[in-house]
Amino acid sequence: MTQTSVEQISADLLDQGYYLDRDCTTLSRHVFQQLESFSPEAQDISALMNRIGLAGKLIARRLSRSGLVDDALGFTGTVNVQGEAVKKMDLYSNAVFISVFKQSGLVCRLASEEMEKPYYIPENCPIGRYTLLYDPLDGSSNLDINSNVGSIFAIRQQEGIDEDGAALDLLQDGHKQLAAGYILYGPSTMLVYSIGKGVHSFTLDPTIGEFILADEHIKTPVHGPVYSVNEGNFWQWEESIRDYTRYVHRHEGYTARYSGALVGDIHRILYQGGVFLYPGTVKNPEGKLRLLYESAPMAFLIEQAGGRATTGIQEIMDVIPEKIHQRTPLVIGSKEDVALVESFIRDRERREQD
Repeated sequence: MTQTSVEQISADLLDQGYYLDRDCTTLSRHVFQQLESFSPEAQDISALMNRIGLAGKLIARRLSRSGLVDDALGFTGTVNVQGEAVKKMDLYSNAVFISVFKQSGLVCRLASEEMEKPYYIPENCPIGRYTLLYDPLDGSSNLDINSNVGSIFAIRQQEGIDEDGAALDLLQDGHKQLAAGYILYGPSTMLVYSIGKGVHSFTLDPTIGEFILADEHIKTPVHGPVYSVNEGNFWQWEESIRDYTRYVHRHEGYTARYSGALVGDIHRILYQGGVFLYPGTVKNPEGKLRLLYESAPMAFLIEQAGGRATTGIQEIMDVIPEKIHQRTPLVIGSKEDVALVESFIRDRERREQD
């Protein structure tokens, strides 16, 4: 084939749209660029991120065909350790993460919402230096209506194994996270991650099976219009949160957006700014969200993007859990919007003290 014919074929392919309109930076290449190293640690983190990406691809494929596959949708008829009804896709997604990381050689144990105790991989433990904490399918109540769901993850260095498998070394603050992020399954599948060097998003190109860099060094606006909270719980909240909600109702410039999936709501706020709240209630002051594999990973991510995450009175990244499945209230998003919520909490405390 002559050079002229090669050039002509290439031009024809470009005219037909067989190209990407951006540099094809893959997830693994990006991790190495971020770490500026090909050291063993950099290779480990890159391999772990690739495994997370593989789990995301498998779950995305299943979700895209969920209405056509037997036993993909609906409930299993059981409840998990949290006392929540388990969807079939919850179990599938959890099994995917276990299967993918069994083959990694790097992860000794996994801890997730769906398992009462961490899952150990004995064959990996002699050399596996990492623990993966994850929510395999956040927002699974949205599945049967074909709405957004996601996976949340955090990687921590393993610092010892108890003989009874209690994994007490995981009971440390969020600053111990080496990496964190989420996978959003929507019109496109996106992976957003940070290793402490900014926040970066990738879009899955199904034609080549790779996550391709979409946005680098994402910054959350200092203030945004969105407030995201389940207002159906209004009368179960402390008065301070009701005060804040009344405030945004009475002032222009605010818009309510709540999807029922933490990943979807945080993704919106990451790009557009605003605040997400899942406060405690009078009956359950600890709230609903789990610290180690929901709140702390999201706090790590949003702080890297210039935002904040608190319980309302304490920075989420500073909270030290007392148990693996500990819950915590969450106020997360743009700095000014988080501060506004905190101001209502402090004001109510002062009035009650007076």
